[in-house]
Amino acid sequence: MTIGEIAKRSGVAASALRFYEERGLIHSIREPGAHRRFHRGALRRIAFIVFAQKIGLSLDQVAAELGKLPPGRAPGRADWERISKSWKAALADRIAELRKLEAGLGECIGCGCLSLEKCQLANPADRLGKGGPGPRLWIRTGK
Repeated sequence: MTIGEIAKRSGVAASALRFYEERGLIHSIREPGAHRRFHRGALRRIAFIVFAQKIGLSLDQVAAELGKLPPGRAPGRADWERISKSWKAALADRIAELRKLEAGLGECIGCGCLSLEKCQLANPADRLGKGGPGPRLWIRTGK
């Protein structure tokens, strides 16, 4: 498949596909004239990448899993079962983080602004500022 065909079929922009290829996540065969050709199995690898990103995993995490497979091989059922088990903890952490964010919408984010009335209650004297810059209540620690 050409890069245009695989982009259309996968729903991923050709520029992203080139980026994935540069990162070693997908592979193509170069024809004379430097045209890229992808095997149909690349579609599964691309779907795997897109899915992983949608659940909040980084491309480094995706690359680590795909790196366990022979180059160019798409994850099969057994691979997916193994990988999905290892990602459940990361997904559970992500869900917990999103629930915390949802519960805190409209509340203090620990930025140290002290401009909202609620900040005086949640962050008196900017005590959270001692922990460093940024939204201290929402920054993950220990990861």
